[in-house]
Amino acid sequence: MAKQTVETLVEGGKATAAPPLGPALGPTGVNISQVVSDINKKTAELKGMQVPVKVVVDTVTKLFTIEIGTPPASALIKKEAAIEKGASNPLAEKVASLLIEQVIKVAKTKYDDLLGKDLKMKVREVVGTCQSMGILVEGMPAPEALKAIAAGKFDAKIASGKTELSEEELRHIAAEKKRLQEELEKRRAEFEAKAKQMLQELTGKENKKIRSAMADAGIPQKIIDEVCPAEKAPEAAPGAPPKK
Repeated sequence: MAKQTVETLVEGGKATAAPPLGPALGPTGVNISQVVSDINKKTAELKGMQVPVKVVVDTVTKLFTIEIGTPPASALIKKEAAIEKGASNPLAEKVASLLIEQVIKVAKTKYDDLLGKDLKMKVREVVGTCQSMGILVEGMPAPEALKAIAAGKFDAKIASGKTELSEEELRHIAAEKKRLQEELEKRRAEFEAKAKQMLQELTGKENKKIRSAMADAGIPQKIIDEVCPAEKAPEAAPGAPPKK
């Protein structure tokens, strides 16, 4: 029985016969439109995420099987948090907060890919990923959430595997996200004002020293680059030897 395997990434629910999937399946003689339709059905709940897909085709009978992988934990976390990206400075910025049910959901989705020996340990792994993205868990920074998990605070929910959220819980998540976004905007405005004030006070100083002073004052690098861009090195004159 001759089999051919095609592996690729597709956006959840939006696979098409266009490259790379269509041309890869073409030589197998399989019904491409049927494969695309089946993939979209299987990945409908993963919209907006890149999903690993494996199509195994029997080149004699033209029958096929589809195996759907799971997106990275970070992508699943962003989906649960309804954000496009994590914090640029996760230690100082918090962009969203997840309930433990959402963390459990991600852990169950990625169960076979995580290293923990049981669901509780896998939940801890997901919380670790939240930390690197600037995402709170139950309103707590990740280190505090990990301590709460270790202390057994969420044992009942983890044991039940509960992942469904009530309308009230969904409203709470949306309100918390809005609050955190407003805090970020307020902090950014404060940093911008401080950077502009320092720029005015340090007028006449070397650009490098001004930028260094801003960094010492705790102003984020992104804002420093916007308010006081680094000076570009002068271009060498034509025919001049390169600087050593």
